[in-house]
Amino acid sequence: MDDAKEGERDAGGTAPLPFRSAVDALRATRLRPEIEIEPTRPPQRLAPYAYALEAAVVEGDEDLADGRLVLLYDPAGHDAWQGSFRLVTLVRAELEPEMAADPLLPEVCWSWLTGALETRGLSYGEPSGTVTRAGSHYFGGLAARPAASQIEIRASWTPREVLGGVPDTAAHLAAWCDLLAQIAGLPPAVDPGDAAVVTLPQRRGPQSR
Repeated sequence: MDDAKEGERDAGGTAPLPFRSAVDALRATRLRPEIEIEPTRPPQRLAPYAYALEAAVVEGDEDLADGRLVLLYDPAGHDAWQGSFRLVTLVRAELEPEMAADPLLPEVCWSWLTGALETRGLSYGEPSGTVTRAGSHYFGGLAARPAASQIEIRASWTPREVLGGVPDTAAHLAAWCDLLAQIAGLPPAVDPGDAAVVTLPQRRGPQSR
């Protein structure tokens, strides 16, 4: 909770108006009910201003996927970003064995990210990232556990600024949640905007980072 309060304070009244407007849009975004989301402590050294959210895709008592989305803002602009704002994400999910064995899986997962942005008609630039596939096999006292595979997407992109020099962060968050839902194996939402945000319970959260 202290981490969340610190993130909220960073987005408070002392921050520049474009950043506050971008954060307010994130807070107001409505998402499909399977996605539970809450603010978390943002990174301290990536930009003068930062705001972060963490989310989990939950079905019953099972977390199907989890992730973190960070909004960065540098009023002076950033050469590498080609803009003043930057979105940074980490998304993770467990995989079925047959899916983990697909040699094209990294390319497919990256296309899920770019496709989610493009499906919502979002303009963005300077995308970069990695897709990592990992497998775990258990031995000794853990030998009874089945082998497990995980996919991890780390990415960043520059959301293009629109009215007032502020990007449509609400739409970018919705696209990011589309990616979370897809990597979790959920069917597409009929209208994600009709579903309310659910607060992430303290007893269940994204896996420790």
